[in-house]
Amino acid sequence: MDNIRIIYRILKTLEAAMDSEEFDYRVISAETLHISEQRLLSLLRMLVEAGMIEGLAIDIDAAGNFMVSESRPRLTLKGLEYLNENSLMQRAMKMAKGIKDSIPGI
Repeated sequence: MDNIRIIYRILKTLEAAMDSEEFDYRVISAETLHISEQRLLSLLRMLVEAGMIEGLAIDIDAAGNFMVSESRPRLTLKGLEYLNENSLMQRAMKMAKGIKDSIPGI
């Protein structure tokens, strides 16, 4: 799975979790996403730094090891906007592909 799809999946999971009082970290675990722990922590750090999620603090020490401080991860407005834009773009691409497939010669 490529990084953009993993990011989208993490954000979608956090959006769904907005209806729950508690968060189960297993739904975004490296095992669940079929990626390494290092990749997961790198992606989560990028999402925090980009302002798309909050409630996590992921730093790297001098030796290059990840240090994670967890509370309840939450999707931010910026994260919601990303999901909305990505969803609209995917629908437009599917519609364009459907038009291309239905009209011979395009």
